[in-house]
Amino acid sequence: MDFNLTEDQLAFRDAARAFAEKAMAPYAGQWDVDHTFPVEVMKEAGEMGFMGIYTPEALDGMGLSRMDTSVIVEELAMACPSTAAFITIHNMATWMVASFASDDLKQEFVPRLASGEWLASYCLTEPGAGSDAASLRTRAVRDGDSYVINGSKMFISGAGATDVLVLMARTGDADSGAKGISTFVIPANAEGVSYGKNEEKMGWHSQPTRLVTLEDVRIPASNRIGNEGDGFAIAMKGLDGGRLNIATCSLGGAQAALLRARNYLHERQQFGKPLAAFQALQFKLADMATNLVAARQMVRLGAFKLDAGDPEATLHCAMAKRFATDACFEVANEALQLHGGYGYIREYPLERYVRDLRVHQILEGTNEIMRLIIARRMLEDGVAEAIQ
Repeated sequence: MDFNLTEDQLAFRDAARAFAEKAMAPYAGQWDVDHTFPVEVMKEAGEMGFMGIYTPEALDGMGLSRMDTSVIVEELAMACPSTAAFITIHNMATWMVASFASDDLKQEFVPRLASGEWLASYCLTEPGAGSDAASLRTRAVRDGDSYVINGSKMFISGAGATDVLVLMARTGDADSGAKGISTFVIPANAEGVSYGKNEEKMGWHSQPTRLVTLEDVRIPASNRIGNEGDGFAIAMKGLDGGRLNIATCSLGGAQAALLRARNYLHERQQFGKPLAAFQALQFKLADMATNLVAARQMVRLGAFKLDAGDPEATLHCAMAKRFATDACFEVANEALQLHGGYGYIREYPLERYVRDLRVHQILEGTNEIMRLIIARRMLEDGVAEAIQ
């Protein structure tokens, strides 16, 4: 068992770090203040391959593993967790099209998505269907060679500024549950698609979040991904990787916060000594570092299991998401505390890290839902032994 990164992974890390330090870090604070969605920067990220990291090379992606992806995303998130998080959502949506769409649909959409020419939004959550995603009510009705879609989606990242919607809608009966859901690719400017106001959020200011309303939106039946009724399973497969992605964004934000806290302990003097000389603060830094490393190892284990097609990959991804997003939020919060009053003002990025990382405990399945996934699986015979 080798925990060291490979030479290729080190090269990916260095490339991502150089890009993040040049194109993201100097501007992230202003993006947050101005609520700027940095589309041009994401197109530059596309030129680096970062908008199609685990999309197959045959469709102009990088074709990398989930482990490679985690190494890259952590570096991007150190510069700006909010922008990195949108990049991961785009990667998840792109992978879903690349993995489950027809060949014609793949060729039409995926190369442009993987290059960053087009941006994608993932549309699952609804005003009345959050954690209970299987109860969604947006409806797609077959009409000859088309589907007509009506409904609404809530809290959609990038909505109103993206080019493609990867959307889940009900094609079965009202009481068909998860088995009655299908997935569609919809041009974001299709007739009948409209967008609500950009929500005023606690964090994630560098990406818009809007309500998406669909009124008699007609799309070709060929824009369905997979068979009718496959949509919920496709959405959940996307979320296995999406949960690792969001957990990795938490790693990046926490790593950046930890480094700033360490440096600050050396720089700041109180009572005639640097803060680094006080044992209570040394212990705090030690716990922050330990929890961050533990979180990173859980995320990388989840990525390894997903890459290997392990039958318990979903369980490992849920565990990693639950632990890493909780632990990393606490690391960022403790880093802010170590900065005292300075941590609370915008001149320092600590308050931004805290605000951005807080939402990771909610989205891609709340951490309470992660606990349900974990508990239900652990109560089955043989699972506790299988993950030993």
